[in-house]
Amino acid sequence: MSSKDPHSGVPASSKGSWTSFLKSIASFNGDLSSLTAPPFILSSTSLTEYSAYWAEHPALFVAPAKEADPEKRALAVLKWFLSTLHQQYCSRSEKLGSEKKPLNPFLGELFLGKWDADAEVGETSLISEQVSHHPPATAYAIRNEKHGVELQGYNAQKASFSSTIQIKQIGHALLSLTPPGADKNDPAQQEKYLITLPALHIESLIYGTPFVELEKTTRIASSTGYIAKIDYSGKGWLSGKKNTFSAILYKESDGEKKPLYTIDGQWSDSFVIKDARKNEVDRFSVKETQTTPLTLAPLDQQDLYESRRAWRDVAAGIERSDMDAVSVAKSKIENAQRELRKVEKSEGREWERRFFKRVNESDDEVFRELGPKLGLTSLESDKTGGVWRFDAAKAADAKPPYHATGGEGLGITA
Repeated sequence: MSSKDPHSGVPASSKGSWTSFLKSIASFNGDLSSLTAPPFILSSTSLTEYSAYWAEHPALFVAPAKEADPEKRALAVLKWFLSTLHQQYCSRSEKLGSEKKPLNPFLGELFLGKWDADAEVGETSLISEQVSHHPPATAYAIRNEKHGVELQGYNAQKASFSSTIQIKQIGHALLSLTPPGADKNDPAQQEKYLITLPALHIESLIYGTPFVELEKTTRIASSTGYIAKIDYSGKGWLSGKKNTFSAILYKESDGEKKPLYTIDGQWSDSFVIKDARKNEVDRFSVKETQTTPLTLAPLDQQDLYESRRAWRDVAAGIERSDMDAVSVAKSKIENAQRELRKVEKSEGREWERRFFKRVNESDDEVFRELGPKLGLTSLESDKTGGVWRFDAAKAADAKPPYHATGGEGLGITA
């Protein structure tokens, strides 16, 4: 039994509101994202920014495209995916002391940037867009044209309470890469990888220092016949360490009983890759692998709908712990958005997505090919507002203003 005091991570002034919050989520029936969290647990970052975590190691992101052997490419994809988990699920609690509740994006919100610090890697661009509000869903496209690598996907979170906060992630990611010698402009020569998303739950909630723990299984299926399976065990029963996982890469035709590679370790710290003969072939350490900062346009040059500019008054209020200012700034955006939805409904139209399009699940060739390999029969599109795919034609030469609707959609009056 832990000797740690309950609520030990909660500021003294917030202990009452934190106790009330814990009671409210324990008895809540529905989607927890609609609950109001105490101020000290609020983040000044919007959920649209989380898409950037996929590519904060740009060299690892493009590494598979440099590998001539299909098996080694599939392994490089698995290594890259595992390298993203620390940033996606651990970096915030390390930086801020605990996991924080992000800002809920508004429909049409954008987060745009690029990584271009390494000449050998070249420019990697990010487009993240809130494509649905009810239910909330964020879509993203991350592209490196020099190496012919593109990641696109979308996700939504469904939260519930069962002894702690449980979060089911709905959606998936699609990685396309161009093998050495192939034509980057010919889709038929590209390899495709379908990636499922991990389920997670929140640990240490009672102490007021929540952090994410992954659970269950994710899989990656490739168009070249390789399957990766990652099992998350949380605090490993052998190691006793949090964030423990084990992964295998195998040929679909051979089955998972004959793995080509095994990977074990902690996704928040380090892991070791071994071949079928148990020889170590590679290892990865979070501490020894620096992330590359994302470059954004200066705030005053950003579009009105870009996250940092749109939420700046809210973020400033959160940083100052001025909840009255936060409430006023948030309400201005939320009320304007509600009015916009009313107008659209009365005119029989819907908000036009800027960089993504809704597609029919049954018409999506990549999912039809790779989904069955992972046992997926449905994309649960009713829970994400649709199946979302990046529209390269819409993105070509895109410049602000990105939306036809101006500041009135955010409560900004000239």
